[in-house]
Amino acid sequence: MKAEPRILVLAAEDSVVGPLCQGLDSIGWRTVTARSLGGALSALGDLPVEALIVDARLPQAAEWVEALKAAALPRALPTLAVAAGATASERAPFDLAMSGAGHPAQVRLRLESLMRGAVAEEEIALRAATFGARGVHLQPDEPDASPLRVLAAGPPDRRVLALSNALEAQGCEVVAAPTPYTAFDYLHERAFDAAVLWSGPDRAPAQSIAAGMRRNTRLQQIPVVLYLSGEDPVDLTDLYGRGFADVAEATVPELETAARIVSLARTYREHQAVRRALEAARASGLTDPATGLFTDDLFAAHLGRVVEAATARRRPMSVCVLRVSQNQELRLAREGGWLTRALPQIGAMISRLIRIEDTAARLSPEVFALALPATDAVEARLVADRIAAVVGCTAFDAGPGARPFTVAFDVGVAQQQGQESPSSLLERAARDAVPAAA
Repeated sequence: MKAEPRILVLAAEDSVVGPLCQGLDSIGWRTVTARSLGGALSALGDLPVEALIVDARLPQAAEWVEALKAAALPRALPTLAVAAGATASERAPFDLAMSGAGHPAQVRLRLESLMRGAVAEEEIALRAATFGARGVHLQPDEPDASPLRVLAAGPPDRRVLALSNALEAQGCEVVAAPTPYTAFDYLHERAFDAAVLWSGPDRAPAQSIAAGMRRNTRLQQIPVVLYLSGEDPVDLTDLYGRGFADVAEATVPELETAARIVSLARTYREHQAVRRALEAARASGLTDPATGLFTDDLFAAHLGRVVEAATARRRPMSVCVLRVSQNQELRLAREGGWLTRALPQIGAMISRLIRIEDTAARLSPEVFALALPATDAVEARLVADRIAAVVGCTAFDAGPGARPFTVAFDVGVAQQQGQESPSSLLERAARDAVPAAA
């Protein structure tokens, strides 16, 4: 049985959206196309679509998008306008606009960002209700109003300089880094909203910087744009798979490339404001004092709201349980008390590795849980395995003269089924977290 469509496409004909839909379908993001507002409303009512792509050349594009967003409530409907050109006004109800159709891998990344941002905004309201019921008021944070900060890594090529000038003309603060070493120095010393990397004749330095940023928990969310130096053929799917948020061709005017970078940077800054609002819960006095994570009772109360919201919005929702394994190395660390000393650091790592809309909890000293809205079981397993892998690469102190130890997890995942209760969902995830040898 084929999966239900994830993306609703609104277009009068296929000259622009047709190849894009084929590309999205081929990478597992199934689309359904409507030719009219009535058809789109019917699809929206019958299918749990997660985002909307609209051909901005439609004369009624803005009005139809507004109607569809209203009809989707209480579910948010992130919208990407393609072939926008000069028709997309600044006040149009599009969350993001692209002048062309875009590469499918690029569009998938843009849609993922929009969708996760929408879910995060919903999560703020849910978390405010959870804490409000306990007498704690969470105040939403406003995005930083200072100029956007962009790192431009690459030699002083005329195109790099032209792009820097275009970014500055749009109000950005641009910091030039002529080498990968200076780029990493700046990234560790300053806060940036985006990074643009000049590919040059050899893309290896740019790919090295991007890979290093993806491995760093503080830098991994910063959008990275690869600025191509020539017209040589490239594998866009491979480049987007390496973590680039956008790839700008040398033939694209600097003003358009700058606008794309500004859009990514602004979205990132907005998401950072959302993250700060969600992380404000740590100072509430209701979280686990050692790790800052939700306690078991707070998590249970919040999980009920997340499950209820997922049902109302017809979105998937999953829970993950990560239980510290019982291997011989960890038995020795337990006996010496070194695992107990490491657990606060492990909890703090988990809190930094989760996505902004996810909720992490410490259910018991060695058991952690994640509530993942808008996430099916397959995606949830990837999230949990990624967190376990990053923690597993960290060495913890085992005392004088002893070899540092690493921590492994038994991971369990469960996706909400029908009207399943929160307690049943959590219990299924816990039962799934069985030792690998079992």
